[in-house]
Amino acid sequence: MGVEGGVKCVKYLLFFFNFIFWLCGILLIIVGLLVQVTLHKTVLIKDAAASGGPILIIIAGVVIFLITFFGCCGACKENYCMVTTFSVLLVLIILLEIAAVIVGYIFINKSTNIVPDSLNEMINDYNKTAEFKKIVDGMQERLKCCGVNSSADWKHFRPDGNSVPDSCCVNVTTNCGIGAMTDAAKVYQKGCRSPVEALLKKITLWVVVAAIVIAFLQIMGIVLSCVLMKGIRSGYEVM
Repeated sequence: MGVEGGVKCVKYLLFFFNFIFWLCGILLIIVGLLVQVTLHKTVLIKDAAASGGPILIIIAGVVIFLITFFGCCGACKENYCMVTTFSVLLVLIILLEIAAVIVGYIFINKSTNIVPDSLNEMINDYNKTAEFKKIVDGMQERLKCCGVNSSADWKHFRPDGNSVPDSCCVNVTTNCGIGAMTDAAKVYQKGCRSPVEALLKKITLWVVVAAIVIAFLQIMGIVLSCVLMKGIRSGYEVM
């Protein structure tokens, strides 16, 4: 009778954990999308390593959102096959999250090369399209920076060699960057490299923390699933 009561408790715990997993799936999707949008706004989305981690996190979130069906139905109906499927899928999701963490780690190690290359491309392609120009201006205004390493990186922006985009200005107004490249009172002198690298480390930390916390909850879910599977297989009545 004690075993029966224990398995019954596990049944309801697993149902509760499935609700938590459902919330975790939504959280992963949100975190992945936020990271992806942030990378897009920092003009680094063109690098495969930059978007690999967030995409894996989004996929993991969507799959978790869907597989909670197996856990809930399996726990309520005491269906051995559905609970087993739920456990196997959780293991696969954990592996996917581990892959996301590894990709994030690789990306951080590569960021010292990726960031300068992307920012140099940003300067070269600044006037190619209005959309790209808007992204670059938004980044410089948001991060309060100018150029790659300093405002001098915009020396070819205009023929006078002493002008920068208006988004480099401390107080942005029309044509505020003309002839003001070295004027610290008007234009940000520090480049965007350090702020962008700091931002990338921060958002990678979000991904890693989210993956670790949710993986821990998933491991608990797998343990509960195994206990319930054992109870169902042993033929105990847990209703």
